[in-house]
Amino acid sequence: MVAKRQILRGLRLRALLSGQRKNGGFGVHWYRKWRGVHWRLVSAVELGVPAGNRVAVKAANYDLSELSKSLEVEPAEKVKGLWRVHASESGNLVRVCSKLGLADDPRVKRLARSLVEWQWPDGGWNCSRAEDARHSTFYHTLPTLWGLNEYLRATGDDVVRKAVERAAEFFLKHRLFRSCGSGGIVNPEWVKLHYPLYWHYGILQALRVLSLAGRLGDPRTAEALDIVESKRSKDGAWRPEGYYWRLGKVPISSTFDHPRTAQWDHPSTEVIDWGRDGPNEMLTLNALRVLVASGRIS
Repeated sequence: MVAKRQILRGLRLRALLSGQRKNGGFGVHWYRKWRGVHWRLVSAVELGVPAGNRVAVKAANYDLSELSKSLEVEPAEKVKGLWRVHASESGNLVRVCSKLGLADDPRVKRLARSLVEWQWPDGGWNCSRAEDARHSTFYHTLPTLWGLNEYLRATGDDVVRKAVERAAEFFLKHRLFRSCGSGGIVNPEWVKLHYPLYWHYGILQALRVLSLAGRLGDPRTAEALDIVESKRSKDGAWRPEGYYWRLGKVPISSTFDHPRTAQWDHPSTEVIDWGRDGPNEMLTLNALRVLVASGRIS
């Protein structure tokens, strides 16, 4: 209980959970970058908000309601035999709810089982509705894997277990950042360190998720582990090499924008400062987690 109280007293978590409205949201569109309820919950769970926390649970219920409405407006669509859906949204929420003690909620189970149904033959997910899109994206697949793995840990659902194994294999066959065809680095940003990542992708986050899924011992993680280990500073910490957030105020319109249209043009403002000077606590924590789990440091 003492540890839980200490977590809740943390300045960043307090800022993330402050200003909640009666409906469970925070006065902006549920998916607004990065101040909407969806992204606040993702960060709060990473900071260790305890299961059952009243504010977080209320926020999760609001997020579930809003995501359900979004899926009604823009449902999963099958094109050329493959489901096209923004799986990362559902994956993030399944993870959040599983960590908050809501894995038994029928809405969460429905989301988890839907993600299993929507999984592509290569083990991942993709939202592209282009007929020639036949390869899953790293961006949608990593948060979905993380969400399903947390759901699996909470429920032991064997149907989800198979989906987790297939999604983990998707990253392993790419060695986390390489093209299966050319063998080259798919995106140079993926081997740089960022925190938070939000919907973006990076090898440290992938290593963390594979560790939680029990796949860090696979030899195909070695190169990514080498890269993360090489980025350790002389003081023993890790520093960000780029940012997907900024501080500042953005005018909020009287009506909520759709998150995938006008809202994408807004600056990616945060409610808290994750730090840009010196070592980054979360990068250092996650790097140490994967290096310890892999046996590279004790």
